[in-house]
Amino acid sequence: MKKRIKNTLVVYQAKNGAIELRGDTSRETLWATQAQIALAFSVDVRTISEHIRNIYRTKELAETSTVREFRIVQKEGKREIEREIQHYNLDMILSVGYRVNSKTATQFRQWATRTLREHITKGYTINRKQIAHNYNAFLKSVAGIQELLPEQVTLDPKNILELIREFASTWMSLDAYDKESLLITQMLK
Repeated sequence: MKKRIKNTLVVYQAKNGAIELRGDTSRETLWATQAQIALAFSVDVRTISEHIRNIYRTKELAETSTVREFRIVQKEGKREIEREIQHYNLDMILSVGYRVNSKTATQFRQWATRTLREHITKGYTINRKQIAHNYNAFLKSVAGIQELLPEQVTLDPKNILELIREFASTWMSLDAYDKESLLITQMLK
């Protein structure tokens, strides 16, 4: 399927720098080329290609639902050339991230595991940047939570945001403590 995508961008920030991934909010996914995935996980494009082939071969994911061709305009010298480039969706990016053997991929897996653990144990995860960008959707979520509560309990979105802000600073402090503790533990080994 060939189509143009919107200029919505999502950025995954790795320790080696930022990688730009294309967002498709209508399908709630991201799209990235093999080169972008390779850059995100600090490996060669051939490694990504091999993992993608194996993912399709083992039928972990279906090609029809994970790859799209997008028209990209590239500068080659002074000319602008349009090319159809294959992009892979978030499902593929995650699957590859769990197969790649690199320090950056390990950091990605640790981040993904923390996020999944938080979601499973708390029943939700919070992305402060997305809340800021999607405040109306956040208010709808608060209303949805309100419907689950007993009738006499009322939630104030401003109070919830203040609570989230306070928790966020605590999470950052705990994350810094965890990283420092891990570093000390590794040094003692």
